[in-house]
Amino acid sequence: MNKVHFITLGCSKNDIDTTTMKSNLNNNSYEITSNPNDANVIVVNTCGFIEAAKEESINTILEAAKLKENGNLKKLVLAGCLAQRYSNELMDEIPEVDGIIGTGSFKDINDVIDSAFDGDRKILLEDFNEYTQEINYKDDVQVSEYVRIAEGCNNNCSYCIIPKLRGRNNSRPIEEIVKEVEYLTANGTREIILIAQNSTDYGIDLYKDYKLKELVAELSKIELLKWIRILYLYPDNFTDELIEEFKTNPKLLKYVDIPLQHISDNVLKKMYRKTSKAQIETLIKQLRNNIPDIAIRTTFIVGFPGETEEDFEELVEFLDEYKLDRVGAFAYSREEDTPAYFMDNQIDEEVKNERLERIMGIQQDISAEIMLGKIGSELEVLIEEEIEDGIYSGRSYLDAPEIDGNIYVSSDKELEIGAFYKVRISNSLEFDLEGEVI
Repeated sequence: MNKVHFITLGCSKNDIDTTTMKSNLNNNSYEITSNPNDANVIVVNTCGFIEAAKEESINTILEAAKLKENGNLKKLVLAGCLAQRYSNELMDEIPEVDGIIGTGSFKDINDVIDSAFDGDRKILLEDFNEYTQEINYKDDVQVSEYVRIAEGCNNNCSYCIIPKLRGRNNSRPIEEIVKEVEYLTANGTREIILIAQNSTDYGIDLYKDYKLKELVAELSKIELLKWIRILYLYPDNFTDELIEEFKTNPKLLKYVDIPLQHISDNVLKKMYRKTSKAQIETLIKQLRNNIPDIAIRTTFIVGFPGETEEDFEELVEFLDEYKLDRVGAFAYSREEDTPAYFMDNQIDEEVKNERLERIMGIQQDISAEIMLGKIGSELEVLIEEEIEDGIYSGRSYLDAPEIDGNIYVSSDKELEIGAFYKVRISNSLEFDLEGEVI
């Protein structure tokens, strides 16, 4: 039996796509292995969002290809966004590649691998607008699991290639998502993280109305589910009803991830964003007035074409005034086939990097100040691993996995991995906290 190893790059949505491929793999013909040196087949699930992600994907592909020379590897298959975007170029320029799976074809992984063993280098690019996520009945269920509620995006921001790689917004039915979460919680999951390209658009295509609040209400009825976290909540269509759900639903974590990208109206307009500075500020004030302990995460792009010093300083002033809990930032990446690629007044790389460094430095100080303010508070913490005797790593509602911080918990008694404990915070680090079980 041939052994298959999966390498997943990029965002949490790619993790779900890899799970889909694993779930659909014919276990009569293929066995999954965690060791690439043992694998006869390697599937690289690529990312192609920005230049740095493309470079990482190419380097990973080339490293995997070397195993054909000095390992057990027989077939190399590519999947995901880079494979969708550059399928012909990848096949032509990297002869070690034996097959391509596009972003609408994850369920057809057996077809591509089988064809590769038959000597056919197949490129399978089904219509991603017709692709719908099936329930993933995965075997290795974790205490925290990502659940995709929709695929694709309707926004068409000027810098973003995603709609051309993933299609328009395509929501999954509420009852199907509920069924998946019921399966996950029955097998040990206690936190679900709902993801989409734009979560606030959930339901508009399927139900002709925004249904994120209704989805959350249905999921909250699942007894074994303790935490619901939502990522990628775009500021437009963030309704008053949704704010009320965050305020009143005890299972919905008081944590919002809102990709703002910028605050200057001049830049927001060039980005084809649907919100203005005034609307963004109103939303943040609404959230904080209604939910005083809300944690707000966002991302910004600096160095966008035409971003002036005044635009950038406006962003700096916004950060200083609103002191958001978590901020990620990126230097603008000029992507082919996007409107921003053709815009005038492209910013020099040196200037982009200087602005990025300054933004992250400012946020570093803000984060340290916020963390310091948590000392003495009590937080419910999900314990995820024991890192040394009596010291555990976990997260509170303040932190999404992988992208935010951790809480390092001391305890004289043994703590259960996957359980929740009340922790008193005793010390703050730059982005993390330390505390003791009460």
